Amino acid sequence: MKRFEFFDVTADAGYWAYGRTPEEVFENAALAMFEIMTDTSLVKAEESRRVEIKSEDMVSLLYDWIDELLFIHDTEFILFSKFKVKIDEDDDGLRLRGKASGEVIKDHHERRDEVKAVTFHMMDILEENGLMKARVILDL
Repeated sequence: MKRFEFFDVTADAGYWAYGRTPEEVFENAALAMFEIMTDTSLVKAEESRRVEIKSEDMVSLLYDWIDELLFIHDTEFILFSKFKVKIDEDDDGLRLRGKASGEVIKDHHERRDEVKAVTFHMMDILEENGLMKARVILDL
């Protein structure tokens, strides 16, 4: 099974992230975003950041998850390459507890596109034939 694939979007980057569970889809959506920025296979999991988010629905939770990772990237100059997500439902909606591992940007990291923002434009999470996929478009 593919983890993600890119599609053409004018002036932006778009991708589908795939998984058997919502958690796997969220992990692969994060990986795809960082693959737009660099070759994630060269990013070592030297340090980790924990993320906890609450949202009212799955699409908002996905947006908040990758937006928070982008914020950490922008403020701490860190690239992530490994992700672990746990999603639970409670009375207030959905809660994501996640861990992103990577390393501070170094000279050996390839510089690809700069992601300026996560967008809600066409963001969606679908289930087809027992597999889940999420559509994400990023502003470059």
